[in-house]
Amino acid sequence: MAEEALAPWEAAGCPSEDAYDMVIKAFSNAEQVSVVCGLMTTADTASNNTSDLAYGLNSSWLVLCGALVFIMHGGFAMLCAGAIRSKNTLNILLQTIMDACVSGICFYTVGFAFAYGSGTNRNEFIGGNMFALARFKTGGDGDINGGMWTNWFYQWAFAATATTIPAGAVAERFNFNAYLAYTILVSAWVYPVVVHWVWDENGWLGAGRLTEKNLLFGTGMIDYAGSGVVHMVGGLTGLMGAWIVGPRLGRFDSNGNPVDMPGHSATLVVLGTVLLWFGWYGFNPGSTLAISTTTLGTIAARSAVTTTLSGCAGGISTLLNAYRRTKTWDLVCMCNGVLVGFVSITAGAHVLEPWAAIIAGLTGGLIFDGVCWIFLKLRIDDPLSAAPMHGFCGMWGVIMVGFLAKREYINEYYIVSRKYQGCFYPDSGEGKLLAAQIIGVLVITGWVCAWTGALFFILKALGMLRISEEDEHRGLDASKHGGSAYNTHDQKGSHTPQIKA
Repeated sequence: MAEEALAPWEAAGCPSEDAYDMVIKAFSNAEQVSVVCGLMTTADTASNNTSDLAYGLNSSWLVLCGALVFIMHGGFAMLCAGAIRSKNTLNILLQTIMDACVSGICFYTVGFAFAYGSGTNRNEFIGGNMFALARFKTGGDGDINGGMWTNWFYQWAFAATATTIPAGAVAERFNFNAYLAYTILVSAWVYPVVVHWVWDENGWLGAGRLTEKNLLFGTGMIDYAGSGVVHMVGGLTGLMGAWIVGPRLGRFDSNGNPVDMPGHSATLVVLGTVLLWFGWYGFNPGSTLAISTTTLGTIAARSAVTTTLSGCAGGISTLLNAYRRTKTWDLVCMCNGVLVGFVSITAGAHVLEPWAAIIAGLTGGLIFDGVCWIFLKLRIDDPLSAAPMHGFCGMWGVIMVGFLAKREYINEYYIVSRKYQGCFYPDSGEGKLLAAQIIGVLVITGWVCAWTGALFFILKALGMLRISEEDEHRGLDASKHGGSAYNTHDQKGSHTPQIKA
């Protein structure tokens, strides 16, 4: 009797074996079975279509946001070019393009594996799988990140950003071979290991671990889009380079007082700032890594709002502070302040209220100005103020989360619910989140400074770190690149063809 009852179900090709036990007794007529199985098949197909749609949305979201992040490379190129003297423009532009190319190859061969290649090896310190993208998934699987291909592309854009930040700190006197060496070290080793600690689900430091018992202080370090992972790594690398290579010739007089060396194009500085501003909307909102649910869409939108407000507040903060010092309205200072605001909010754009984002930008601007002043007292020459902006304001961005992160927003984003929030709010767990943030800052600082400092000291001892005084006086464009970024002196008239009457 049982076989007779099952026969019409099998003939109808019902996709779900579990349905047999539920309705076998209620439906044994072939016509009834056919109708029920048809409905179940339709539901199963709709579910598959929904999964495919989510995969497509998430993949498109990450590719789009990755492209926006890469636009920031153009912003860095313009910002750096405008902030230095014209005789070194070709050099800084070449370094920016080289950063993208070298970081791409390094991140492909080993960087991504160190960062995210855990596989069956649940190593808390470093990944050890998927070197050269081996064993990558070749098709869509509906994962929240839209698949590993899009994840690699998006994460490479971040790696390229971290790698190019130090260019401004060591501009106008760094040997090109030394620059290439540090680019390889940072993109292949220093940066990926920090990524694994903070962003991989197996990393020992980050808030994204899948079990609460393994979270540092029960919270983990929260760094949403990289105030620590990206900006601290790049900024501290720039600090070590600027300190070890020494200041540019003529930057300080015999008494140690700074001599102004303004950049040659405020126009390029503004263009670079606007491009970076535009790209930051891929940097922060895109760090949701997906967009296929209402919650993720809300987080992305909130990140865009907090990013905007912090950047605006940072620009106003530095503009007013510059006016207080000089009684002039300084365009370049305001551009720096906007970027400082973005760096300061990047760690907590998803968990801070809009008013907290404004505080992050305002205080970030003050910290930036203070660190720049200290650098001049210590005779550390950073033409782009990259270390104060990215290194120290990146630290501040990480620490701000420990003060102002809201538990409701934390639990909205992370899989494991949290008991604690920022110290500003009640039930902060005696500052456990703040403690995790401070530990993160200290560990990242030690890691970056140890590796990059060792490299730069070795290169200096070998006489490979800095160009000669003669080349520095001539400029890197003429001495190392055989030309100039602006060849107006070679023009003998317009290249526009004359139109005969």
